[in-house]
Amino acid sequence: MIDVLIAGGGPTGVMLASELRLQGLDVVVLERDAGPSKIVRGLGLHTRSLEVLDQRGLLERFLELGTTYPIGGFAGIAKPIPPNLDTAFPHILGLPQTVVERLLREHALEVGTDLRYGCEVVGLSQDDEGVTAELADGSQLRSRYLVGCDGGRSTVRKLLGIAFSGHPSRQEWLLGEVELTAPADEVLAVMTEVRKTQFGFGAGPLETGGYRLVTPALEVAEDRTRPPTLEELRDATRATAGTDFGMHSPQWLSRFGDATRLAERYRSGRVLLAGDAAHIHPPMGGQGLNLGIQDAFNLGWKLAAAVHGWAPDDLLDTYETERHPVAASVLDNTRAQAELMSLEPGPQAVRRLVSELMDFEEVRRFLIEKVSAIGIRYDFGDGPDLLGRRLRNVNLKRGPLYAQMHAGRGLLLDQTGALSVAGWADRVDHVVDVSEELDAPAVLLRPDGHVVWLGDDQQGLATRLSRWFGA
Repeated sequence: MIDVLIAGGGPTGVMLASELRLQGLDVVVLERDAGPSKIVRGLGLHTRSLEVLDQRGLLERFLELGTTYPIGGFAGIAKPIPPNLDTAFPHILGLPQTVVERLLREHALEVGTDLRYGCEVVGLSQDDEGVTAELADGSQLRSRYLVGCDGGRSTVRKLLGIAFSGHPSRQEWLLGEVELTAPADEVLAVMTEVRKTQFGFGAGPLETGGYRLVTPALEVAEDRTRPPTLEELRDATRATAGTDFGMHSPQWLSRFGDATRLAERYRSGRVLLAGDAAHIHPPMGGQGLNLGIQDAFNLGWKLAAAVHGWAPDDLLDTYETERHPVAASVLDNTRAQAELMSLEPGPQAVRRLVSELMDFEEVRRFLIEKVSAIGIRYDFGDGPDLLGRRLRNVNLKRGPLYAQMHAGRGLLLDQTGALSVAGWADRVDHVVDVSEELDAPAVLLRPDGHVVWLGDDQQGLATRLSRWFGA
């Protein structure tokens, strides 16, 4: 029997597969398309995603291909970055989603993931022992668990009958990669002028030639699964910019809207949801790709613990209790940003007020921590402010903390040298070292880097070890 089947070979699915393979599980990823997508929906990785990659020793391969940009904006309102953000990565890494997917996919294959294209899940059933997935070709696969990472129109979610409540699209944008006959200086001049009043328009040159163009659609399509035609993109661009720049030879065309929906629950028995299968929202702030990667990072070690048999009874349920509120917060802030980008008088008045508020450092810090996901604090009960938060990449005498986390195990960072993880050493690493950046005798980190205990009391440590890493 396969340990875990993953429906969907996008960034969430392959990131989850890598996390599960790191724990020694047998993983098969089923992607219904015949090959990797060429559509570029996301354009960058936020701070927390960079930390996630660094915690697994993957960051360098992304940095080599990306470009760093400062963070500090909200709904297109640019402001200075507040000083001393609690991270080693106070920036965005500009990198097309297709490249992010390729790098994550390559890593998943390196660690032994079985990735199968042209395999669509069309049915499933489950019992106390596992899940049976029915494929479009009539074959079946049996696994202990199945995770739906199959996008906003998730087949897995629909088969489970999980409600996907929220709001439909009120506005739509068209995007694609096309050739333009207009000279570059003309394109830049028109875009600069249009963006003074229309925040949803852009035309950026590509390294390979051509442009990536996005423009408001003339109407919301009845069938949003149908890609737009070149003529639709021309008409919409002319309506917004007064010209179509002589566009021709599209590489790909797509559409997206400002629908906001959240799955009622993330788990049904042995089947779970992650990424866009669990939540969709407007693209403002570029959070969707990052949210999915971080879902996978939260779920991977917990699902592996359940398969290995040492997970506490409710460990797998904490995936939903922790990530569902995070997604709800992202839905709220992206909807708020969409409203602030409206050209209506009311939203524009609110936009001017928000711009004034963002002159205050603490307001900018709050918004940046929200969009970049470094402000997340899971509810682990009463305790110091660091409890429930991820620990940044502090420097130890032996080097950076994240270099000690590549194996995806729990970690006790012990500055006293007097503590022990005896009984849990197969799941938790004990690092005796000191850091001038950490004001605590010792901290216990989950495999995803969140702090579940601080102190110097062995009994208290043992209680938390049992809580998160089993008896």
